[in-house]
Amino acid sequence: MTSLRRAGRYAVLVLLALVFLAPLLWMVLTSLKTYGGAQRIPPDWLPNPLSGYGYERILTDSANPVLRWFVNSMLAATLHALLVLVTASMAAYALARMRFRGRTVSFALIVGTLFIPPTSLIIPNFVIADRLHWLDTLAVLVVPGAASAFGVFFLRQFFLSIPAELEEAAVLDGANHWQIFVKVLLPLSKPALATLAVLSFLTNWNDFLWPVYVLFSPEKLTVPAGLGLLQGAYVTDYPVIMAGAVLASVPVLALFVLAQRHIIQGVSRSGLKG
Repeated sequence: MTSLRRAGRYAVLVLLALVFLAPLLWMVLTSLKTYGGAQRIPPDWLPNPLSGYGYERILTDSANPVLRWFVNSMLAATLHALLVLVTASMAAYALARMRFRGRTVSFALIVGTLFIPPTSLIIPNFVIADRLHWLDTLAVLVVPGAASAFGVFFLRQFFLSIPAELEEAAVLDGANHWQIFVKVLLPLSKPALATLAVLSFLTNWNDFLWPVYVLFSPEKLTVPAGLGLLQGAYVTDYPVIMAGAVLASVPVLALFVLAQRHIIQGVSRSGLKG
């Protein structure tokens, strides 16, 4: 009975894996089809014939500099993730370890901002970016959203799970708050920091709406915003679009594979104490 139950569980897991992998597999296979092969009804799963037409078009089209979009997205997402780590870690340390008047209220207000729909902030953020002369620049992709309420909440919960005795020992050795933060808490928080960095990177990398509003030059677009230009008004070149989607997915998948161990540790430990 136990063997049958275990086999049933594995069968369910395999089925779920196939459900989640099917769209990704379809995207990769479509990117290897010819233009006519992608238009066939009923559609063919396997490309016949196998073609690199989509990748050739997307890498050689001067009107749509996909490689430039790729570099823009990589640079913006990396800088954004680093900035989130700096702001969120310092705020989380203050809320988790320092005692000051209004700490509880401040934390409640920060968490309360998570319930505000991000789309409702597009207009005020656009006005602020315009007055700072950030429109159509890298800064408009990096700085807005760097004060991450989720990051503060996530790191605070992780900091609270670290034994306070470690900090007390550091205080006895003459360490101040900054030294405790940099030399004690941050080295012990690598799993949480890696998790937050990956989530922040993915959020910025996948953002479509904000870059569409604030970037005007074709060469300054990011991958999600730029891929929208590949779809024509009357004709959709599916191999080209899917080839662009495959290229956009590579950094995301690679980052997740490299950081999955830290992500599991960070998520499992962040809720131990709160």
